[in-house]
Amino acid sequence: MRFISKTSLGGVVEQLFTLDEIPGVLWTPEDAHGTRPLILMGHGGGQHKKAPGILARAHHFAAEGGFAVAAIDVPNHGERPTDEEFDRIATEYRACMAAGEDTAALDTAMYTLVVGQTVAEWQAVLTAVQQLDHIGGGPVGYWGVSLGCAFGIPFVAAEPRVRAAVLGLQGSPVLAGTAAQITVPVQFLVQWDDERMPRAQSLALFDAIGSAEKTLHANPGKHGDLPRFEIDDSLRFFARHLS
Repeated sequence: MRFISKTSLGGVVEQLFTLDEIPGVLWTPEDAHGTRPLILMGHGGGQHKKAPGILARAHHFAAEGGFAVAAIDVPNHGERPTDEEFDRIATEYRACMAAGEDTAALDTAMYTLVVGQTVAEWQAVLTAVQQLDHIGGGPVGYWGVSLGCAFGIPFVAAEPRVRAAVLGLQGSPVLAGTAAQITVPVQFLVQWDDERMPRAQSLALFDAIGSAEKTLHANPGKHGDLPRFEIDDSLRFFARHLS
């Protein structure tokens, strides 16, 4: 892991890093010492590791909860090079969305193309970050909605170091089998009027999650209208399960 820059704002230290070819960012409270809980945060489709929503949540979790937070650019996003096949699928996906057509087959194709790589990268980043003295091998949580949920579900299912997850804004049927393998506590977010994910599919995915402890948070509004108060609810959820 190679750190590129270090800045501080509002009691939170931000460090940009690379791990092999993976660009990432780490947020920690100022003067952080010793082991602390770590939250890995997955961004949405077409976004990146420092998208406004990711940045706001990371600062809140670090400043108010004392957590370390890490995010990466997943394949074909942010500073990552784009794959020709991924670009083709993404272009077709946007056209189908604009025309109001079913995108299930494209969801599956996009997911299948890079899910294995993304899970392996998150595991490598988790291992590297936990070797840092001011983070250590403490409990780990995952936060990711939309694309962050699509890649987060297989990661949470495969990674025993993750103890709790906030997921949602997702309902692709291809995720159901993997979701059944999740056993950690889950908070699942649904936008009731989501124009991208049919409500019935989102509820079916929540139902498929294998965790004995899982909670559904449903709010009115479209895909991008997730209420700001859900940041505080996520913080309380992680504090309950990781502290």
